[in-house]
Amino acid sequence: MRFIPVALALLILLPTLSRGESPTEQLHALFEAEWQYNLRESPTMASSLGDKRYNDRWPDVSLKAIEQRHQHDQGLLQRLVQIDATSLSEPDRLNLDLLRRQTQVSLDEFPFLWHLVPLNQREGIQDESSLADSLPFQETKDYEDWLTRLKTIPDYMDQTIALMRAGIEAGMVQPQVVMQRLPGQIKRQIVEDPTASLYYKPFKTFPPDMEKAERERLEREAQAVIRERIVPAYRKFLGFFEREYFPACLKGIGASRLPRGQEFYAFLTRKHTTTTLSPREIHEIGLAEVKRIRAAMEKIKQEVGFQGSLAEFFEHLRTAPQFHFTDPNELMTAYLVFSKRVDPLLTRVFKKLPRIPFGIEAIPNHMAPDTTTAYYRPPAADGTRAGTYFVNLYKPETRPKYEIPALSLHEAMPGHHLQIALATELENVPEFRKQFFVTAFIEGWALYSESLGDEMGLYDDPYSKFGQLTYEMWRAIRLVVDSGMHSLEWSRAEAIQYFKDNAAKSELDITNEVDRYIAWPGQALAYKIGELKIKELRQRAEKKLGSRFDLREFHDVILRNGALPLDLLEQQVDNWIR
Repeated sequence: MRFIPVALALLILLPTLSRGESPTEQLHALFEAEWQYNLRESPTMASSLGDKRYNDRWPDVSLKAIEQRHQHDQGLLQRLVQIDATSLSEPDRLNLDLLRRQTQVSLDEFPFLWHLVPLNQREGIQDESSLADSLPFQETKDYEDWLTRLKTIPDYMDQTIALMRAGIEAGMVQPQVVMQRLPGQIKRQIVEDPTASLYYKPFKTFPPDMEKAERERLEREAQAVIRERIVPAYRKFLGFFEREYFPACLKGIGASRLPRGQEFYAFLTRKHTTTTLSPREIHEIGLAEVKRIRAAMEKIKQEVGFQGSLAEFFEHLRTAPQFHFTDPNELMTAYLVFSKRVDPLLTRVFKKLPRIPFGIEAIPNHMAPDTTTAYYRPPAADGTRAGTYFVNLYKPETRPKYEIPALSLHEAMPGHHLQIALATELENVPEFRKQFFVTAFIEGWALYSESLGDEMGLYDDPYSKFGQLTYEMWRAIRLVVDSGMHSLEWSRAEAIQYFKDNAAKSELDITNEVDRYIAWPGQALAYKIGELKIKELRQRAEKKLGSRFDLREFHDVILRNGALPLDLLEQQVDNWIR
């Protein structure tokens, strides 16, 4: 197998530079070239950002293409480290630092071969049909592009299977306990009636000005490609998964069971938290946070006059009818009402609000049983699609009313939507900065945002405050059980029991959460570590500035550069304090 040499990859990467260009102009040409390269290499990302140029293709996930992208990163880093940062402005030094860090992390991760694990119970080719939900279908070409994508699913599937076979050979696979959910998800793509396919969804509605004959042609072609290519591809995938892949998956759990597992998990810990903390140190931080939050929960239990232990109070909150809806429509209405209540209060704590709006939608039925309570989808890069707060309406009787305030503050405003939409609207920065993803910052901000419900007067009864503590406890528990399972040999049952002992969340939510941590090692550590850093920086600023401290100004400092690693965020706040 022949790959492009690093030197040649670097030549391909770099734009043609004229001798008269300054270092700043050369750097920005490099930023733009790299951004365009990433859009070409990640066509589904480009589509979700609103860039239609690659709407007719899936990413190339062949082993050859993955190796070529790795060599590209080597060439990029070589170029970045040669740039003299002293000749750049302060904003460009930050831009350079961020791209260099991001590239280095990608290169450091590659030898662990995590790219040989292309799916889990929450994401992967079994749910690629959901991409259509984020695409605009406004003209014939939009439908034609989707048809082209459908026609190439078999090739995409073959690449994915080859990747998974390489994962089997390398010992890089997920545990069976989470992958046992996959056959049901794959089978949802195997339909007798093509119009029942999840891939057919775009062809159920058309622009009103499209000719009837054109609609009928597109419908016929879509049904044919689903029948002749999509369904056979998923049948093949199901057979491979059940006969070959699932039996090779891990019988136990934990990243420590993978090749170089402890080293890999320590790397993921650093990657997701952007700190040098070890898994053991994070475990101890989690234990301390659980103890602190339990004490706050005990106070609320006493405040509402509940006679019994905290564990009995948890069970009361899980089961008492007064805390739950039975109708999913009523649950959706409650989310909508609360989000509207937040809007006029935001100016109390923020100087700048995003122009891009957000909407609230139900998590699609075919994924709802296997996923968590809610999640957020960012807006299109050009603002043509709003951000979306997805809420889980499956089994509403298991989803407490008192969780709605904290959850909404986290996923929508002033959490993910405010932060990500403001980043999307950044001006005078390279495009990659608008989409720069740092888990510890993005999730840490959203968790910190839950605490702002106090300042905005939104936790106006003990139970809604208890809901906020439940969600904070949830993230503290993550530190304990994620590090426990992946580094300290905890079992899945131990993780679930620890969760139940310390949080009032339903068993369905707890099980889905623990399985998420199993499938996605290290990611869950970022939330609490990021939140603790933001709170630490706020306390430092309040102490040093005294009466001059302005919360709206502080939030502006935190958000004005988009997502940052935590050490760079700390520098920004310290500079502001000085």
